[in-house]
Amino acid sequence: MSRVPGWLGRVGAGISMLGERLDERLDERRAEVEREEESELPDPVRPEPATEPAAEPVAEPEPASVESRQEHVPAPPAYAPAVAARPEPVAAVPWGLRVAAEAGWRLLVLAGALWVLIKVISSVQLVVFAFIAALLITALLQPTVARLRRHGVPRGLATALTAILGFVIMGLVGWFVVWQVQENIDALSDQVQDGIDELRKWLLNSPFHVTEDQINDIAKSLREAIGANTDEITSAGLEGVTVIVEAMTGILLTMFSTLFLLYDGRRIWDWTLKLVPAQARPGIAGAGPRAWRTLTAYVRGTVIVALIDAIFIGLGIFFLDVPMAVPLAVFIFLFAFIPLVGAVVSGALAVVVALVTQGVFTAVMTLAVVLAVQQIEGHILQPFILGRAVRVHPLAVVLAVAAGGMVSGIGGAVVAVPLVAVTNTVVVYLRAWSRGEALRQTPEPRGATAVDASPSGG
Repeated sequence: MSRVPGWLGRVGAGISMLGERLDERLDERRAEVEREEESELPDPVRPEPATEPAAEPVAEPEPASVESRQEHVPAPPAYAPAVAARPEPVAAVPWGLRVAAEAGWRLLVLAGALWVLIKVISSVQLVVFAFIAALLITALLQPTVARLRRHGVPRGLATALTAILGFVIMGLVGWFVVWQVQENIDALSDQVQDGIDELRKWLLNSPFHVTEDQINDIAKSLREAIGANTDEITSAGLEGVTVIVEAMTGILLTMFSTLFLLYDGRRIWDWTLKLVPAQARPGIAGAGPRAWRTLTAYVRGTVIVALIDAIFIGLGIFFLDVPMAVPLAVFIFLFAFIPLVGAVVSGALAVVVALVTQGVFTAVMTLAVVLAVQQIEGHILQPFILGRAVRVHPLAVVLAVAAGGMVSGIGGAVVAVPLVAVTNTVVVYLRAWSRGEALRQTPEPRGATAVDASPSGG
């Protein structure tokens, strides 16, 4: 009774093992059939091996059925054109356009910065022009301070003596001009009236065929224009008080700034250098003294040239009996600080005064004197006195004066040319300095000596 269950267990175990072997054979047969069917599939449906290696090993997926593989989108036929991959957008843009765009946005940034700078300067125009005037006066007076210091005069005393002497001379010149105008204004008005009458007679007898009615119409138009603009003239007269107050404020600021620039200019420059980035500081430190020498040479040369113009043109119109010859000479001296334009305006003023007071012949002779002196100035005096240090192309002078006048009036026209000269000096020096820095940072080839690496080659 006890042996029957053991026998039955062994039979059951054998049947179980036989079933497992049959299942394995069936699975192997089913796999062989699937592989045969896959080998018989058409080429478009046949899966292509992966061309790119996997980044990391993954589990191999189970083989998909035939129905799921046939649902995939077939590959394009062999006669279809090949589609190239789209390039990157940066590579598709032409090189010239990319360079223009790079330069364009940088120019826009510079233009925006320049516009903001002009707006800031316009809002504090009085302070800016006072400081620039102080720089120009300091450039004129600083050699005197240096000369006194070399003779043992203390710095404070040398600064005080030079500043007081300079401002006294400028004040005396201004007072002399006002005094001469006040002394000669009555006689000038009578001479102007006589000159207008003579000019009227000359026009009537001239070959231009000017009639009495035309002259009367011109005079009537002038009177009507003056009458129509009475309110504007009155308001301009009322605004003159504000102009006087601003002028006095500017004069005081200029005097104060000049004193400190003469006394402590070196320490002011050292403090300014601390505001410059450290990498650019050596170049700016070298460009600053050269810019100052250029400004000093320009101011001193302009003063000498203006003084020569005023003396010779003043002597010429004095011997031609033109009234107010001395005030006109002072005006010629002051207007000489505006290159090209100032000479034309002051010369035209002298010719007009000669025309309305002494007649056409005197006006023509005055014009000849003005042109002769200005030609000598332009071709002999300026190249000899100013030299190559502040030489600026005439086109640059004209454009700078025009731009300065449009931005800030007479003050801008006066400042424009020295600003261009100083900028030119700084740019030339910084370009040479950066080139020298690049050469110093370039490693020398092996075996090269200091003589071989020098520009002259020995």
